[in-house]
Amino acid sequence: MTNYSTMDLEEGSNFLPNFNQDGLLPVIVIDHQTNQVLMFAYTNAEALHLTLSTNRAHFYSRSRKKIWQKGEQSGNVQLVKQVYIDCDQDALIFAVEQIGQAACHTGRRSCFYRVLEYEPNNPVQTRLKIIDNHKFFDPQEVYSQPKE
Repeated sequence: MTNYSTMDLEEGSNFLPNFNQDGLLPVIVIDHQTNQVLMFAYTNAEALHLTLSTNRAHFYSRSRKKIWQKGEQSGNVQLVKQVYIDCDQDALIFAVEQIGQAACHTGRRSCFYRVLEYEPNNPVQTRLKIIDNHKFFDPQEVYSQPKE
C-alpha cells in the first residue's frame, strides 16, 4: 500500500486506490436505477482493471483465491454503469445493471435477504429473519453443472 497525503486522497482528482494489506478493496454493489444493495465483495488490482476495461463486474474470491466475473456460471452478469470511491479511497461502490434477476448465488435478487431480530438488552438472543425468500434460480442446478 502506498501512502498518499490526506489532501491527495480526499480532495485530489487522481485515482489512488488504497488497497488493504492483502491487496484488496471492499466493493458494495448496487442497482444503478433503484440503489438497492445487491451484494458485497472484494476486488484486487487485476480484477478492478478487468472491471474498468470491460464494464463487467469482476471480483477477487478470498476463498478460491482467484478472480471471477460476476455471472460467469449463472449468466446473471453485472454491467457496471458507475464506480464510486469513498473519501479515503479504500472502498468502492459499483452501480450496475443486473442482467438476470438474481445477484446472489442463493438465487435471490440481493445477498441481503435477511434482517437481524434482537432485543437491545439481550443481543445474545439475536436471530435471523428471511425477508426475501423468492429465488429466481436453483443454485444446486446452476452451480453443479460445468460451464462450457
